[in-house]
Amino acid sequence: MTDALKRLSEEGVAIWLDDLSRKRITSGNLAELIDQQHVVGVTTNPTIFQKAISEGDGYDQQLTDLAARKVTVEEAIRMITTADVRDAADILRPVFDATDGQDGRVSIEVDPRLAHNTRATVAEARQLAWLVDRPNTLIKIPATEAGLPAITETIGNGISVNVTLIFSLERYRAVMDAYLAGLEKAKAKGLDLSKIHSVASFFVSRVDSEIDKRIDALGTDEAKALRGKAAIANARLAYQAYEEVFATERWTALEREGANKQRPLWASTGVKDKAYKSTMYVDELVAPNTVNTMPEATLVATEEQGEIRGDAVSGTYEQARADLDAIEALGISYDEVVQLLEDEGVDKFEASWNDLLKSTEAELQRLAPAEG
Repeated sequence: MTDALKRLSEEGVAIWLDDLSRKRITSGNLAELIDQQHVVGVTTNPTIFQKAISEGDGYDQQLTDLAARKVTVEEAIRMITTADVRDAADILRPVFDATDGQDGRVSIEVDPRLAHNTRATVAEARQLAWLVDRPNTLIKIPATEAGLPAITETIGNGISVNVTLIFSLERYRAVMDAYLAGLEKAKAKGLDLSKIHSVASFFVSRVDSEIDKRIDALGTDEAKALRGKAAIANARLAYQAYEEVFATERWTALEREGANKQRPLWASTGVKDKAYKSTMYVDELVAPNTVNTMPEATLVATEEQGEIRGDAVSGTYEQARADLDAIEALGISYDEVVQLLEDEGVDKFEASWNDLLKSTEAELQRLAPAEG
């Protein structure tokens, strides 16, 4: 049953699970996915944690202890989420060791309310790395304008980073530049570059959702012929940018010092439009040295009906550019769409964080010991 997942791995695509909960950890489910479904990493975000903590009773004991200590709700959330990430990192440690640090990684995101504050993001990244205290952690930093210098500073401190919420090609190039600048800072400090890793999370399905909505509003046959083409074209051109940046002399100089390439990571790969095949953003984005982080439904769908036909990205750049140009010619602004998606992405994670604060506070109050 796992032939498609095995083939995907063999093509150089690392399969990461876009989900985490204490139940996955304690039930043995995560270990099983690693053992049987070729999962070699885990990503989390505020929405994932909000869902995990609000469902079931897996967190009751820790919440009871935290309530007894009368900790703040922010501290409670940090203790809960870093505990899950630490435990997941321990489960993935054999993968980390076997891949020399490339995979076996678990991502945890900085507080999304800090997305436009460079200094606070750097401080939070340092704090999270210290709290989790596992070498196979990635700290997630959003690719906002304020996030770019935070990425450089965090990498420069020797902390591995998952850059998240990338939608535009221009911003992706800025992310790669921020990574290289961070490596140069780390080198100047005498840090071991071989220990620093990074992925750049390029979001996929949301691009189609927004552009298809605008195509449907136009309603012409010419427009409808471009439905479902924007996201894959955008991601393929991102891979072209990756190939270009990591062939420069600037990169080569760092590689000689032991630096690792920042891998493109395809995020938001669950299909949102039922008109499309559920594995579309897996099948069409197979390329060497990439990561695809999938919700479990996409993982299962890939196992059952994925069509892995080898490298699906190299050599497609001319057509990808033509598709985006054709969409632009319809009057749909690429720049406007990607900026909207970035703004919405930050807002959605902040809303999930606020929901997490509210639900955790309610649980702390419910489990608080009686006075006296």
